Amino acid sequence: MSAASSPALPPELPTVAPQILSSLERLVAVVAKLREPEQGCPWDLAQTPQSLMPFVIEEAYEVVDALERENQADIAEELGDLLLQVVLQAQVAQDQGQFDLAAVADSISEKMIRRHPHVFGDADASDSDAVKRAWQEIKAQERAAKGLAPVATLSEKLAKAGRTNPPLAAAMEISKKAGGAGFEWNTVDEVWEKFEEELGEFKEAIAESDKSHQQQEVGDLLFTVVNLARWYGLDPSAALTGTNHRFVQRFEQVEAALDKPIAEYSVEELEIFWQAAKRKLAQKAPKDQ
Repeated sequence: MSAASSPALPPELPTVAPQILSSLERLVAVVAKLREPEQGCPWDLAQTPQSLMPFVIEEAYEVVDALERENQADIAEELGDLLLQVVLQAQVAQDQGQFDLAAVADSISEKMIRRHPHVFGDADASDSDAVKRAWQEIKAQERAAKGLAPVATLSEKLAKAGRTNPPLAAAMEISKKAGGAGFEWNTVDEVWEKFEEELGEFKEAIAESDKSHQQQEVGDLLFTVVNLARWYGLDPSAALTGTNHRFVQRFEQVEAALDKPIAEYSVEELEIFWQAAKRKLAQKAPKDQ
């Protein structure tokens, strides 16, 4: 689909500032130049949709980090980096004769118009609950048009959670949905028993030389830990993020205290520095440590 074949938009849409359109057009032109076969950048020309996937994830996380820090300059910069990934993916697809950025933009515009008939049509939605009900009805119609059942099966929902979330968050979402449907332990003691079982199986796998089996068992163990967190009302993603943050803070303190390369210290010596860093940081922010 090209820009020339883009569907007409509702006449009541607000006007987009020319500067915004000009800036977007400039970005598209910059990316096209980077992908120009004769004079483009060798690195950009070598990229494929698959090779760019890690950057899409990385840039999305950096946007979230900037939003959490509420640093407006960083937010704008990181959103730009994420936007670059969208434009670059579309340019690669266009170069391969698949689709272009116009198709990407048209697709999401049409979806938003279709799913908001109370804004772009005559439908009524007096509150957010009404919007949600209408949204579900429209999604059911979209599924029917694809030959699917109006409502997704539980296994479809679990599969989607696994595809669209980072692994730790996906595990939490999958366990929530399965538990909510009745696929659940009776008590938290049973979850602890499962943890002990999976820990034993992981230890047995480590004693073997089959890396694939070891990988499978450590995954089972982590999934059980996520379930324990769910039973206790804890967020494993937030918990691990906090642990990562504390580790980096403590490591910064350790590095600041060293007077020679870290590799020249023994494990025992580094443990002394580590414990000192923990105490120092705990005194500054005891609730966070």
